[in-house]
Amino acid sequence: MSPRVVILDYGSGNLRSAERAVARTGVDVVVTSDLHAAAEADGLVVPGVGAYAACMAGIHELGAGPVIAERVARGRPVLGICVGMQIMFESGVEHGVETKGLGLLPGSVTRLHAARIPHMGWNTVTVPFGSKLLGDVAADTRFYFVHSYAAQDLHLLSGAGARVTTAAHDEPFAAVVELGALSVAQFHPEKSADAGYALLSNWAASLT
Repeated sequence: MSPRVVILDYGSGNLRSAERAVARTGVDVVVTSDLHAAAEADGLVVPGVGAYAACMAGIHELGAGPVIAERVARGRPVLGICVGMQIMFESGVEHGVETKGLGLLPGSVTRLHAARIPHMGWNTVTVPFGSKLLGDVAADTRFYFVHSYAAQDLHLLSGAGARVTTAAHDEPFAAVVELGALSVAQFHPEKSADAGYALLSNWAASLT
């Protein structure tokens, strides 16, 4: 029997493209706002696009924060993508306004200090030893990014025991974080062709 994966519909995210990309790994996928289904699925995907504050508002309106936190506490896999990654941190700062996040990862998401914003296009990453999601990916593999904000408190993540895959756009930032049952990716796996499939496939394999 294939693992069951829920892609959480809280009003944000490329839901159908994420659904197709995850389904390609061979798992059973459903897009739903049903919190019971989200709590009981073998894997939960939290997507997100747009503004940090708007995504958090959607999470709060649905009441999904405690479900996500409880899954992580119970060791039940959660995968956050793009802004769905960012809201896992303690806070996000956009246009000078700080919004409280879910607090499942230490640090804040802040604007990139780079000559070109947003960071948009294909970029390589530096994978740490022991990464379960990207350990089998070649060093020159490129992933597709579209973002102006990122988690840059890398020392806090390392101090918490996370495995942090980094990328750089004038300065380093977290591209993938793996901490217990929680995995997050700043790039879009669903737009990253075979490289994105490799990450999703490795995550899906961890659900069995």
